[in-house]
Parts: sequence; C-alpha cells; structure tokens
Amino acid sequence: MVDDKLERDELQRAANYEAIKSDVKAEVGGEIAADAQVATPSQAHRVEEIADDMRHKAVDEVVQTEREVQRGRFVARISQVVDYIFFLVYGLLVIRLLLALFAARGDAGFVQFIRSISDPLYAPFKGIVASPSTAEGFTLALPIIVAIVVYMLLHLAINGLLRIFAHRKVAI
Repeated sequence: MVDDKLERDELQRAANYEAIKSDVKAEVGGEIAADAQVATPSQAHRVEEIADDMRHKAVDEVVQTEREVQRGRFVARISQVVDYIFFLVYGLLVIRLLLALFAARGDAGFVQFIRSISDPLYAPFKGIVASPSTAEGFTLALPIIVAIVVYMLLHLAINGLLRIFAHRKVAI
C-alpha cells in the first residue's frame, strides 16, 4: 500500500490556496470598483467642468450649423433670382437672334416689342463684329451671339461667387 496521504494533503492545500486567492481577488476587485464609483470632490468637480465644456461646444456647434444652413438658404434664394433674370435675358436675346435670322419684318408689333425690351441688353454689343446677311435679308447677328456668351460667362461668375459665400467656413 502506498501512502497517498501526503498527495491528498497537497491537493487540499492547493485547492484552499486557489479558493483564498479567488476570494481575495474578488474582494480587491470589489473595493476597486466601489472606489471608482465614488469620486472625490476634486474629481467630481473636474468631471462636471469637462461635461459642461462639452455641452457648450455641442450647443455652439448646433448654433453654427444652423447659421450656415440659414446662410445657404439665403444664398440659394439669391441664386434662383439671378438664374431667373439671366434666363429671361437669354430668352430675349435668343428670340431677337431668331427674328434677325429669319428676317422678321421690323414694323411688326412683336418684333418692335422684343427689340425695345432687349435693346438695353444688346446695346453694349451692337456693332462689335460684322453680321453676315443674305440678299433675302436673313442675318446672322453675331453681336447677339457674343452678347449671349458674355452673359453666360457673367452668369457663371455670379453663381460661382454665390457658391463661395454659401459654402464658406467661418472657423478653421
């Protein structure tokens, strides 16, 4: 018979050691958790300062975003008005070009109306280049085409400027 009492005692001691180690670990972990739950007054004050700072930053960001949205809406509305005005200008100049191209009678009421409305828009470009015409009176009014191109470039420049104002950043 082999005496295994020593081996059993050793196993019992190892089991007791593990149980005590587990209890101590749980107790220390509980104390640490309890200490972590209860903040010191200075820590609580610091946490409150950080939370307050974060709240202020969040509110400021919302206010800034709202301002940017309002500015974007305002600029978009201006852009729509500018687009409308330029489309009217394009329409009048294209109608005048077509009337000249098809040799419309100058004494017709509609032709006189279109000419009288579009004259202020066309005046800076009148005579800028020669307008080829046929013997039947059909004329390709190149100054009107130049005017349309110039007004398109001006329209693009104004819309680009408005886009810059709509998307500008107020802070880096």
